[in-house]
Amino acid sequence: MRVSDEFMQAVLEDADWQLLARTDGSVVATVRARDLWRQIARAAWECADPGLQFDTTINDWHTAPNTSRINASNPCSEYMHIDNSACNLASLNLMKFLGADGRFDVEGFTAAIEVLFTAQEILVGNADYPTKKIGENSIKFRQLGLGYANLGALLMASSLPYDSDGGRQWAAAITALMTGHAYATSARTAGRMGPFAGYHDNAEPMLRVLRKHRAAAAQIDDTVVPAELLDAARKSWDDAVELAEQYGVRNSQATVLAPTGTIGLLMDCDTTGVEPDLGLVKTKKLVGGGTMSIVNQTVPRALRVAGYTPEQVTAIVSYIDEHKSIVGAPGLRPGHLAVFACSMGDNAIDYHGHVKMMGAVQPFISGAISKTVNMPEDVTIEDVEQLHLEAWRLGVKAVAIYRDNCKVAQPLSMTKTASQESAATSEVERRHDELGAHIAKLEAALATERARPRDSVVVGAVRERLPRRRRSNTFAFRVADCEGYVTVGEYEDGRPGETFIRVSKQGSTLAGIMDAFSISISLGLQHGVPLSTYVRKYTNMKFEPAGMTDDQQLRIASSLVDYIFRRLALDYLSLEEREDLGVLSTGERTQPTLPGVEEQATVSVGIEPPASPPATTAPTTARAEPRDAPYCYSCGNVMQRAGSCYVCGSCGSTSGCS
Repeated sequence: MRVSDEFMQAVLEDADWQLLARTDGSVVATVRARDLWRQIARAAWECADPGLQFDTTINDWHTAPNTSRINASNPCSEYMHIDNSACNLASLNLMKFLGADGRFDVEGFTAAIEVLFTAQEILVGNADYPTKKIGENSIKFRQLGLGYANLGALLMASSLPYDSDGGRQWAAAITALMTGHAYATSARTAGRMGPFAGYHDNAEPMLRVLRKHRAAAAQIDDTVVPAELLDAARKSWDDAVELAEQYGVRNSQATVLAPTGTIGLLMDCDTTGVEPDLGLVKTKKLVGGGTMSIVNQTVPRALRVAGYTPEQVTAIVSYIDEHKSIVGAPGLRPGHLAVFACSMGDNAIDYHGHVKMMGAVQPFISGAISKTVNMPEDVTIEDVEQLHLEAWRLGVKAVAIYRDNCKVAQPLSMTKTASQESAATSEVERRHDELGAHIAKLEAALATERARPRDSVVVGAVRERLPRRRRSNTFAFRVADCEGYVTVGEYEDGRPGETFIRVSKQGSTLAGIMDAFSISISLGLQHGVPLSTYVRKYTNMKFEPAGMTDDQQLRIASSLVDYIFRRLALDYLSLEEREDLGVLSTGERTQPTLPGVEEQATVSVGIEPPASPPATTAPTTARAEPRDAPYCYSCGNVMQRAGSCYVCGSCGSTSGCS
């Protein structure tokens, strides 16, 4: 959600705020600004959305305002420029420039910036773009997004707490050097090849923003940053402004701080983007099922820099491996605990520290920062309000928060300590005992029933085994990015009696679960459970993978089992049964009239109707509310069919069509 300085002032002054129509600018309603502010904070507290973007700050640092204002960003909020444009991103691993002696390799860093930035510039004219307009603007303004990863690891390896003045000033100096030298390189390129095509229309604001960057570099504290690093940063901005005044610049934007989540793993980074580490030991959920542990590799180096002996380092690392935390490690000096603080866990960085770090580096970034401010689960809505306010005051362009456990699932989480695992195990054992007692009670009741005369109760179900040689039907499927095969064994009369389900991700948790699931379905079918019962229970079940399929008759599936059992229904159930279940093929459906749009007959003029109209077969129509409609991926309500897709009547989301 994007807000202006005028709105922020209205919040501070408890003033009213006018809601305007986007079409003609007329006032739709007048509300209390603080009421809107509270709604924003409450939503972020409940589900981490929406993030905030500060429109006035963003456009004050805009390098091409004479062409168009900045209206939006990419979803991660690091790239902000004119509409219909794109940005070429790349990042450097900062730990590669930290020497064994703790000195930051300024010369190597600037050389890497020149090489990578020049390579990005070359790619602008050789890349493909989604639309013609995006391609034209990208070539005209040549926006680039150089950035870095592993800042958190670099500070830890330098024995600097992430939430400290020293850590923030180091980050500011490195960021200033990166962007300043990138713009200086861009200006030198412009001296040979000319500035970007839109430069002459925006020369004055472009140079104004460069001077603002240079003025911010002069404010970095020279008492906590190595002189070599800070001098290089300030000189780079002097060069950038001087060369830009003479030649212009080749690129309207030079740097952003992207998430670097995937490439951070490929570059062997302990931390991503500008983030600190989530935890010294963390667990990542894998798309195909299962998890993997990610262990911070910077801790031993940081301990050696802090003056610990090899024996002490070994003992502390062993403690972390066992307890998944550094708190209470043998021989760790209390003053060093902050160096190893992370976003989550029992040694967490205060959430204000995240915002202060963003405020420290934002003046040296062309675009913005993709970063999450991690907040503990027990923070209040008022805390979220104050954090948003602090981000605005610090000049941050965009901010997003995440309150721990505010969503049903999260891709990364802290690995539990031994005590936490023990507590969880005790709870599982308690529930297991309760379940065992309940099963024993049911078995006793079943034994009592079996002891009665056979004419008073039916005991159990009889398994109808398939013949040793039987026909089978196999079909391939694709749901989203998951491919697989289903083989259905049939009785002599054509009824399904067994299923074999294979998915492409063999060896994964999903593949194992589907194997076990197919066995249970086979046993149920052979013990007399009607296929229609399975269809009724498993259609509309929602979980990943879900989305588009390659089946012309069933275009959307909310899960693998949703698709499989709707496909089995089409193959083995009659039309009457499927109508009752709400499972119809594309050819059997007709589009229902949208709510509020009445179908009216058009009056025929001058046309004589035939004496006896030919007999026609009434088309088969779906119910007004199809029972195979999926649940909305955004709000969870049942969606309605709209053509070949679905639309949510509550929030307006669609299943893929626009």
